[in-house]
Amino acid sequence: MPKMKTHSGAKKRFKVTGSGKLVHRQAGKRHLNEHKSSRRTRRLMPDAPVAAADVAKARKLLGI
Repeated sequence: MPKMKTHSGAKKRFKVTGSGKLVHRQAGKRHLNEHKSSRRTRRLMPDAPVAAADVAKARKLLGI
């Protein structure tokens, strides 16, 4: 049986923490930031945990 390949798009979007949780970057901070408030851009800075409904799908794509 051949090895399962990691989904290229998923490996760029999700990161596994030391405790095994999945995190992702928050949407809305890539461009057009000039008109967004500082509060909004700061709120979007940290990585956010992946929603519980999406964890199983993301794990399958990552091969973990």
